[in-house]
Amino acid sequence: MSGQKAVLVLDDGRVFTGTAFGAVGQTLGEAVFSTGMSGYQETLTDPSYHGQIVVATAPQIGNTGWNGEDGESRSDKIWVAGYAVRDPSPRASNWRSTGSLEDELVRQGIVGIAGIDTRAVVRHLRTVGSMKAGVFSGDALAEVDELLARVRAQPSMLGADLAGEVSTTAAYVVEPVGEQRFTVAALDLGIKTNTPRNFALRGIRSHVLPSSATFDQVAELQPDGVFLSNGPGDPATADHVVAVTQEVLAAGIPLFGICFGNQILGRALGRSTYKMTFGHRGINVPVIDHVTRRVAITAQNHGFALEGEAGEEFDTPFGRAVVSHTCANDGVVEGIALRDGRAFSVQYHPEAAAGPHDANYLFDQFVDLMGEGK
Repeated sequence: MSGQKAVLVLDDGRVFTGTAFGAVGQTLGEAVFSTGMSGYQETLTDPSYHGQIVVATAPQIGNTGWNGEDGESRSDKIWVAGYAVRDPSPRASNWRSTGSLEDELVRQGIVGIAGIDTRAVVRHLRTVGSMKAGVFSGDALAEVDELLARVRAQPSMLGADLAGEVSTTAAYVVEPVGEQRFTVAALDLGIKTNTPRNFALRGIRSHVLPSSATFDQVAELQPDGVFLSNGPGDPATADHVVAVTQEVLAAGIPLFGICFGNQILGRALGRSTYKMTFGHRGINVPVIDHVTRRVAITAQNHGFALEGEAGEEFDTPFGRAVVSHTCANDGVVEGIALRDGRAFSVQYHPEAAAGPHDANYLFDQFVDLMGEGK
């Protein structure tokens, strides 16, 4: 670390002073916290964190360095707006490491802060809610009133249309491992690399399409199924993808969604969404499956959610639907499905590369659904 002064400034005027970590300068975003004790590389490269300054609750970060295998975005791009940690590891100690976390933050121009009381930050965000924030160091430092004005002048996450900013600009294909069984059209709203990898292991060829893809472009592939990925921003802004999803449902094509994709399916079925106070971000969130009554420990990263209650059934233009999963902690909707089984989605991450893997069976459920379609 450089030892230079850095400050984290929150929208309500709270200021935390530490030292620069990573690049020196200014970054603006929504302050959120992630409770994962491991998997910081997967977190930093997750496109769903676009526009957010992530506060790590684990006290020491960087122990295992950085490597060329664990990134969750193409080209291992770091998507977080900024990073706030308490105690950066002074050295990396892992046989897979190819460099240090801080060196990678510097290389990719990610402004961060270290040496702050992250427990105090997290307790504050849990009480008041996620909010606009900024990290400032070097020449970007100024009087607090000036920094606060910069923080407050940035756009809000409520109403932010970000999926198009992280989506691929051109379609690409991820080939199956071994014999091909099915073809999936995957709408990239911020897809993580481990999702097509999970499909490939099950004999699925994935055509990853931009978020701007039309239903005609999807149908042209004659897919056995359609996948809606995770992604950042406010799902209330994603009208185009919602309309495409409704066309997929009307055509009877099997559909599976994860995270942002859960909110998109919900909207396509007529549900509304809302912004949570501080969201779910971590790898230890318990979810109840209201069909099996089993509980899975899940990885999550979302600040928006669908309206609904556990086990609630409702009519849609595509048949009866049900709220299939909810969070055991707070009752937030964690899954939705058509009663006939041809479309389902979950708010959590069954592909979680840093774990846990309790929900990985959902990929097999999608494969079974496509098999029934054939």
